[in-house]
Amino acid sequence: MSAEVCAGLQPLPLEFYQRDTFEIVPQILGKILVRRIHNKTVAGRLVEVEAYVGNDPASHAANGMTERNRVMFEAGGVAYVYFTYGMHFCFNVVTDRKDFPAALLVRAAEPVFGVEDMSSFRGMGDIRNLANGPAKLCQAMKIDRRLNGARLDGEELFIADDGFDLASDRIGSSPRVGIASATKRKWRFYLKGNQFLSRSEKPGKTR
Repeated sequence: MSAEVCAGLQPLPLEFYQRDTFEIVPQILGKILVRRIHNKTVAGRLVEVEAYVGNDPASHAANGMTERNRVMFEAGGVAYVYFTYGMHFCFNVVTDRKDFPAALLVRAAEPVFGVEDMSSFRGMGDIRNLANGPAKLCQAMKIDRRLNGARLDGEELFIADDGFDLASDRIGSSPRVGIASATKRKWRFYLKGNQFLSRSEKPGKTR
């Protein structure tokens, strides 16, 4: 992606996110996640997400609202960023209506702009390993708790449409990764054949 194209990207409207989560999935895959920090811009194409909806036992919101998960109960179009394992951040896109907890965990992105900066932020240079996991993505794009609750129509962090044409038969699904409940729900969605997924398309295989 050229600097001119990246500079011209505009945030999707909040209304895009304020719909049923599973309606959003095929439309958000392939979109561009943009992070602008100080004088740097990095961007990646969304290639893998997981859905966590309503009273889903695997969701942070399964037992109701807490201080940690309250952002999930906002109307769609804000970032839910949480800290896990005492060392990693994970970025979610809040979806659906206010007071109904729903979000898409962004598991992987294909770097398309600012690769050198992403490599510097991650401390490594293998492009396939820069953002092929939720914690890696947050490191590569400098996403942390300061962005928890941030509106996704702002300038620091947003998702944009660059016209990428994604046919529905290119979207695969599988059980979600690393959960202990609702393990049979195929709520992990990804771009088939993409080289930047956090997991192989074959169950149990990691990249």
